Amino acid sequence: MNKKLTLSKTNVKIAGVCGGVAEYFGIDATLVRLGVILFTLASIGTGIVFYLIAWAVMPRE
Repeated sequence: MNKKLTLSKTNVKIAGVCGGVAEYFGIDATLVRLGVILFTLASIGTGIVFYLIAWAVMPRE
């Protein structure tokens, strides 16, 4: 089975980035979302930039 990192269609809150990452690594999307929030707070907003870049680059399912 060939895994591919894509935006999630089923596990979506904003764009499906966190859901897609969670599906790729086989973990809960809530953990990925919490990680993004913590990273954003710790890096004074850099996490938002990474999220937007991932949203633009990741293909849809």
